[in-house]
Amino acid sequence: TFRLVIFCYPMTGNPNFPLPKNWNSIPGARGCTAQNCSFRDNYDNLVKSNALPVGVSTQSISDIKEMTKRLQIPYDIVSDQYLLFASRMSLPTFIIEDKTFLKRVTLIIQKKIIKKVFYPIFPPNTHIYDVLEWLKKN
Repeated sequence: TFRLVIFCYPMTGNPNFPLPKNWNSIPGARGCTAQNCSFRDNYDNLVKSNALPVGVSTQSISDIKEMTKRLQIPYDIVSDQYLLFASRMSLPTFIIEDKTFLKRVTLIIQKKIIKKVFYPIFPPNTHIYDVLEWLKKN
């Protein structure tokens, strides 16, 4: 059975711009690039598990394009810049410098039904293994 793995994360840094103030000291904020790279590196394993990953962040489309090109991300990353998905799904968020960011949460969807929610997620760089294990058992 096909599953959609929607993983939400705060933001990936851009080497040309500074991170928001105190970013690395905020619990759950850092690690988005590592998380995306772990999904990238396990993309074939996800597909073999009959699952397709889709990332979601509140970053702009241009920021997402820069990151996906630089990191060679093979799956879609969707911008929820206007918080439509976050508000409809009642996703957890946090605010820094008047900007709202998604907290890290992963939804596994099968036949329009959310079958599994991963939250909280820590550490982000190894979360992919929890996802793969769940897909294998279910």
